[in-house]
Amino acid sequence: MSTYYQIAKERYEKIGVNTDDAIKTLQDIAVSIHCWQGDDVTGFEDVGELSGGIQVTGNYPGKARNPTELMVDFDKAISLIPGKHRINLHACYAIFDGKTVSRDALEPAHFAKWVDYAKKRGLGIDFNPTFFGHPMVKDNLTLSSPCETTRAYWVRHGIACRRIAAAIAKKLGGSVLCNVWIPDGFKDVPADRLGPRMRLKKSLDEIFAEKLDGVIDCVESKVFGIGLESYTVGSSEFYLTYTASNPGVYNLLDNGHYHPTEHISDKIASLLIKYDKIPLHVTRPVRWDSDHVVLLDDELKDIAAEIVRCNALDKVLIGLDFFDASINRIAAWVVGVRNMQKALLCALLSPWDRLRELQNNGEFTQLMVEQEALKTYPFGAVWEEFCSRNNVPTDDEWLTIVKAYESDVLLKRG
Repeated sequence: MSTYYQIAKERYEKIGVNTDDAIKTLQDIAVSIHCWQGDDVTGFEDVGELSGGIQVTGNYPGKARNPTELMVDFDKAISLIPGKHRINLHACYAIFDGKTVSRDALEPAHFAKWVDYAKKRGLGIDFNPTFFGHPMVKDNLTLSSPCETTRAYWVRHGIACRRIAAAIAKKLGGSVLCNVWIPDGFKDVPADRLGPRMRLKKSLDEIFAEKLDGVIDCVESKVFGIGLESYTVGSSEFYLTYTASNPGVYNLLDNGHYHPTEHISDKIASLLIKYDKIPLHVTRPVRWDSDHVVLLDDELKDIAAEIVRCNALDKVLIGLDFFDASINRIAAWVVGVRNMQKALLCALLSPWDRLRELQNNGEFTQLMVEQEALKTYPFGAVWEEFCSRNNVPTDDEWLTIVKAYESDVLLKRG
C-alpha cells in the first residue's frame, strides 16, 4: 500500500467512504468489451463494405485482419486493463476455417474458437446479430422490409444468433446478452411510418418466440444513421413499448443513439422502475452518433453515478461500443475501458446516503457544497491502488507498452 493511497484512504474515511470496499466492488464489475474496435467493424466474412448508417474513419496502421490477430490484440488490451471482463462479439466475427456459410445458417460451431478463447482467459461473452454490411440489406431495410424474402432471411439470422448465444451460455456456464440493432430507415420523408414498424414487430415476435436458457434478449434504438436521417424504424418509443409488452426482452440504452440534448444517465432510474435489467452501450457521441473513444467526461461519470446510487450494479449490464481507426486501436480499447472503470470508482467513492439525506431534508446549499468538494478528492490515488492490486500499469506507464507492441507487431502487418 503506497503512502499516496494511505493518505487518500484516510481522507475518504472522514466522509464515511471505505476505499477498500470501493476497490473490492469495482473488482467484481465486468465490462463487456466490443471486439469490433480492433478491426474497424470488418469481421471475417468478406461479403461487402460496411453499410447501414455505420462509418469508421481513419486508417491507422496495424488493424487486425483475421481471428488470430484480433485475439492477440485483444489479449494485449486486456493485459493493460484491471479486472475480469467480457468480450462482445458480432455475428460477422464467425470463424469459418475455409467454409463460409450465409448469416441465416450460422451455428454455434462457427464461434467455438471464441468460446475456447474466452474460457481460457476467464472472460464472459455477449453477442449481437449483424444486420448490416451485407447484400441482403435491401434499400436499408432488414426486419422491416416489405420484401418477404428479405424480411424472412433476417428473421432466420436473428433466430440463429439467439441459438448461438444459448450455446455459448451453456458452454461458459453463465448468461449471454444477445442484442438486436437494425439500421432500418429512410433517407427522406417516408409515405408510411406505421407499416415498417408493424413488420418489425412481427419479425421480433418471430425471433423471440423460442424460449432459450441463458440468453438475455434486448433491442437497441437509434435516432438516425448516415443515409437514414428522416426516419428510423427502431426508434426509442417503438422499443420502449415493445419491451414493456414483452417481458424478458430488454431495452438497451446506447448514449450515442439519442438527440444531442438527451442523456441516458437521466433515463436509467426511470427504466429501473419497470425493468429488472438495463443493458448499456457506452460511447462518446460528438454532435451525433460518431462512436468516439469513451473519455472520463461528465456524462460518463453521471451514468456511473446513477448506476451506483440506485444500487443497480447487478441490474445494469455495462458494455462499450466505439470504433476509432484514427488512433492506435489497442490504446483506444484501454482508454475506453479504464475510463468506464474510473467513472464507476468515482461513483463508489461518493457518500450517497449522506447526499440523499441532504436532498430529502431540503439542505440544498450544503448538498451543492459537498458535491463540489468531492470533485477534488484524491480519487487518483485509489485508482492507482486498484491498478496495483491487479498488476497492471498505471496511467503514465501503459502507453509505452502499447507503443512497443505497435512497433514489434502492428506495423509489420503492412
